[in-house]
Amino acid sequence: MPPKGERRKQQIIDTAKDMFIDKGFQSTHIGQVCEKLNIARGTVYQYFSNKKEILYALMEAVIEKIEDVLDQDDLREYLNSNPSHDDVINLITKRIYSSIEMLLSEPIVIKLIFKDIIGIDQEVVDQVNISVENIKNIIASEITELRNRGFFRQDLNPTITASMLVGGIMLVVYEYDKLNRDVLKKDVINAIVQNYLNGTFK
Repeated sequence: MPPKGERRKQQIIDTAKDMFIDKGFQSTHIGQVCEKLNIARGTVYQYFSNKKEILYALMEAVIEKIEDVLDQDDLREYLNSNPSHDDVINLITKRIYSSIEMLLSEPIVIKLIFKDIIGIDQEVVDQVNISVENIKNIIASEITELRNRGFFRQDLNPTITASMLVGGIMLVVYEYDKLNRDVLKKDVINAIVQNYLNGTFK
């Protein structure tokens, strides 16, 4: 897609996202997005068939960013360099910090996970759940790799551990967002990492 087309597509996503948060999903219509951007309906339909597709595009972009942060090839390459125990802790801390930073860049994703957007239906909920499962699977693979390399305990269940980590992080981010508190503060991130590593490291 040409750069101009990408910019227009992103404008549509950003405008719709703000409306979903402010007005609710059900109360937001394509026509309102067009009016806000001063464009014809046909322009939106060049990129999206309906408003759900706009929402899914937004979610997909966030998930892709998190997948980049948690790249498995990068992890394996790093572990092949024989890092120390402390080095691995620093790597995990950075990956958790960057993942939370990604979620905070699009707070609508956290609101969707906790069904905090008015008017979302079961199809949207199902799509959100699929995205969360994808994140859990990526982290479960990371836990498996760290377990196989001897950093994590051998009796760990990667799937359950990943579910607990993801669920805990998302709840903390959600609660801090509601209270207008900074979840990226060093002591908050360290607390998340320590709780995670206390249950995983040998």
